[in-house]
Amino acid sequence: MPIDYRIDKDRQLVVATASGRVTFAEATDYQDRLLNDPDFNPEFRQLLDGRAVTHLDITVDQAKIVAKRRLFSDSSRRAWVAHERAVFGMGRLIATYNEYSPGKSQIKVFYDLPSALHWLGLDGLATIPA
Repeated sequence: MPIDYRIDKDRQLVVATASGRVTFAEATDYQDRLLNDPDFNPEFRQLLDGRAVTHLDITVDQAKIVAKRRLFSDSSRRAWVAHERAVFGMGRLIATYNEYSPGKSQIKVFYDLPSALHWLGLDGLATIPA
């Protein structure tokens, strides 16, 4: 599965991991699974680890749809980590669309994991929480 996730209730954190080629259908499927998960709380923070994503098969119009879906609260911090420039750029595009939507949350895109963890308030972690 290109996008998998786990919920760390103790840290109030959703950790999503994406890899390979990710399509619009897979992105919306991930959102649906998360919204239907009884352990999900929209107040939680999110770490989206996209360091292993090689390509996002998502159009600009589809990016708007993904960005405008209300998943997390206005106060939730969401970090997107990507090594590939095109994936990083799409993350920035989605973050910008989200910022101007009614269901916005706080999304920042990073090239490195330590910066993302710091922004999420998880400085003491050297790796992604299991």
